[in-house]
Amino acid sequence: MSFTYNIALGDDISKVRMLVPDRNAAAYFFEDAEITALLAMESGDVRCGAALALETMASDEAYVQKVIKLLELATNGAQTAKALMDRAARLREQALAAALATEDEFGWAEMVVDDFSYRERVEAEALRDA
Repeated sequence: MSFTYNIALGDDISKVRMLVPDRNAAAYFFEDAEITALLAMESGDVRCGAALALETMASDEAYVQKVIKLLELATNGAQTAKALMDRAARLREQALAAALATEDEFGWAEMVVDDFSYRERVEAEALRDA
């Protein structure tokens, strides 16, 4: 059982724990190895890794809690799951916006209509890759 959280070090596991939040060493939700796996599934993107962690938590919450009312006690796993999914969606939007901000704003659009334009396009592609 492994739990690390030290935001001062700036490691990705701590960043995911901060965003989820999963910072309580006495009652944590994810093992370090699980967070590492989530990050790997999301190509190392911290925001997407945190979003996947929240989605996992949401599905667990909805599955386990459901909607229960017993005397004066009521739980609503579906409502909690919805809140977690909303947060995950916002994190994915932030990750997408960050990715789009780093991409080039200029792209190429070339039309191939015959053999000559095809050869010309292939040569231009080779020049761009060089």
